[in-house]
Amino acid sequence: MYFIVQANVYLDPDHYRIFDALEELNIDYSVINIPPTAQKIDFETDRKDVFVYGSVTIARLAKQNTDWFPGSFYGGNHLYEVYSKYYGENLLNNKVSVHKISEELIWKKDELKFIKPYNEAKIFTGKVFNETEWKDFAFEALQNQNNRITEDSLVQISEAKRTIKEARLWIVGGQIIDAGYYKFNDNAPFEEKVSEDGLNFANKMIRLFNLEKAFVMDICFTDEGWKIVEINCINSSGFYPNTNVKSIIKALNIYFSN
Repeated sequence: MYFIVQANVYLDPDHYRIFDALEELNIDYSVINIPPTAQKIDFETDRKDVFVYGSVTIARLAKQNTDWFPGSFYGGNHLYEVYSKYYGENLLNNKVSVHKISEELIWKKDELKFIKPYNEAKIFTGKVFNETEWKDFAFEALQNQNNRITEDSLVQISEAKRTIKEARLWIVGGQIIDAGYYKFNDNAPFEEKVSEDGLNFANKMIRLFNLEKAFVMDICFTDEGWKIVEINCINSSGFYPNTNVKSIIKALNIYFSN
């Protein structure tokens, strides 16, 4: 398989590890730059067995290259409105509303909301906001000419919920290839490997709805048990320091080369 990798636009300290993995596995690749305002991927190759990796921009634009396989998994079943029908109450935030970022929201006294982008995952980082924080953020985001946020940008809003620990799982061909914790909250004890019950929960969710041939699932442990935090596109999901990047690249290469 041939990898087209976007240069490190976000200065992600773990981005470089994809190059180490590709070199070690002797997999062909090219590195390209894509401006945020690009309308297409300005790169030509005779290869059809192409996989792209980088920002949401490259994942989205790669869908135009319909002869690339697997190319990109952007969109489709990754939308909350699709996968929520299958995962239902197994989602951490199973009751959400979608609004334009420019809309006035209704807030209760001292209320906290979890707000994230709806269909463009990287235009800002989803997190918990109070009323003042959100109004300040939305105002500044709309004034900033250097981002892709417009008055029509959609956000997904849900009740802020407490998690105890959170993990990222990389799934290829219905199999969990790599799993690692990226957050421990409160006084949760450190664990090096994702617990067996967490993996069992994830496998149950994959059997319930195997969303794509390759995707990323973030899960969390809560007072109500294991839940899905969100589903991410594998073409634009970031690595953590404990991610086994080589195993993921190897699995992708084997699975999509058969």
